[in-house]
Amino acid sequence: MPAPVRAVIVGGGLAGVSAAIVLAERGVSVTLIEREPVLGGRISAWTEHLPDRTAFQMERGFHAFFRQYYNLRSLLARIDPARRLLTPLSDYPLLGPGGARESFVGLPRQTPLNLIALLARSRLLTLRDILRADFRTGLQMLAFDGERTYREFDERPAKAFLDGLRLPPPARRMLFDVFAHSFFNPEDEMSAAELLAMFHFYFLGNPEGLLFDVLNEPFSVALWKPFARRLEALGARVLLGTEATRVLPGAGGWRVHLAGDRAPLPADAVVLAVTVPALQAIVADSPALGDAAWRARIARLALTRPFVVWRLWLDRPTAPGRHPFVGTAGFGLLENISLFHLFQSECRRWAERTRGSVVELHAYAVPPGIEEAAMRAHLLAGLHALYPETSGARVLHERWLWRQDCPAFAPGSSADRPGVETPSPRVVVAGDFVRLPFPAALMERAASSGILAANTLLARLHVESEPLWSVPRRGLLAGVMPDACRAKRAASRDERLRETRSARYSSRAQRIP
Repeated sequence: MPAPVRAVIVGGGLAGVSAAIVLAERGVSVTLIEREPVLGGRISAWTEHLPDRTAFQMERGFHAFFRQYYNLRSLLARIDPARRLLTPLSDYPLLGPGGARESFVGLPRQTPLNLIALLARSRLLTLRDILRADFRTGLQMLAFDGERTYREFDERPAKAFLDGLRLPPPARRMLFDVFAHSFFNPEDEMSAAELLAMFHFYFLGNPEGLLFDVLNEPFSVALWKPFARRLEALGARVLLGTEATRVLPGAGGWRVHLAGDRAPLPADAVVLAVTVPALQAIVADSPALGDAAWRARIARLALTRPFVVWRLWLDRPTAPGRHPFVGTAGFGLLENISLFHLFQSECRRWAERTRGSVVELHAYAVPPGIEEAAMRAHLLAGLHALYPETSGARVLHERWLWRQDCPAFAPGSSADRPGVETPSPRVVVAGDFVRLPFPAALMERAASSGILAANTLLARLHVESEPLWSVPRRGLLAGVMPDACRAKRAASRDERLRETRSARYSSRAQRIP
């Protein structure tokens, strides 16, 4: 930094920590505040106890570290240069009724060979099914282009797009519905453009393949304590149990006001990296932030339906050969099953000591009106159907989490979604709900937004930014498929030339300028 700069990062989740590290490494005086007593936000972990008083780390559910999470992995390299934290999974099958099974092992990484191989080896699709499908609609999955795709498909629900493929119900359920549900939004309440972006990011535009890695330690041990030590070594302050209430103008910058009787924090720059409800509350109580149009956009942000995480400590092991993680389809509300004793050291030690198992069940986009008892019955029925050895198991301990704090990606919401920049000088926003100029999702979206927020501040200070990487930003057919919205009017010569120049496709990871 050419001169001292004070930055206050509001929110200690993945987006906030990412921004804090990038800024602190460049000499910014960083203060990171987090309302909860632990870092991590929506992927935090905290200490609880089993009935025998054994301490364990509880989390908000299984998380996959896909190999195209380039920006998140660059942050992990700060605390794990030897790359010991992540364990690769050999496969994560999709399981359906009647023994239906799909796998992602051995698929080519090159588009469109990966899609052709997946469809060709699926037992749920015949050649007649493929010929009956809507070929033109299917090609849109290979033609992702940020601007065109959102312009043409954002108003449509994801369910309408999937219906338009005209696939047999079993194949659609196994190959598409499982994938769509992974983003917490129900298909009829999710933008088709967002779904196409996820298809591109995770499969059709992903040069790393569909397999992923998992943390072999709890999040608190593997991530958040090392990240806290990293920040402190860089001279940053980490204030836990500290809630920001408003951001008001101060002498030459801003003042971040805190709950209780705590003194406000002076700041030259502010990063708001909190959940949607927390951001809305701060903005509503900060009349000097942004302008009327931006404040209205923040107020219109919404959350999607709740999700459930149910972790069970069982008195018997699961059968040999089970996978650490499987996706499920056709078993009611059950979305996936994780066997934590097969990959996480803490759970493995407990299972070895007790000859038991630690099983986690997930349900996403829980329908309104369903009672907890019915939810439990749905999830257990799916577990017992797929893993019969658990049907007679005794539950020694359990943790039931019902949460509703994930962002909604409703049809028509993309153009209204805020980006990282705000109308206020040196105030930026980060989180997995912001609009990014490249494809990303879930943890990678949060980490990327934090880095982009830091880079935005650094650019204004004429300081070198942190590299950002992405999967190819356009699909294989992005320059080929016509734009239905613009077909009604003739494109100008300049537009045609620009599109021709940008139509080149690369199957490699791309650095974001």
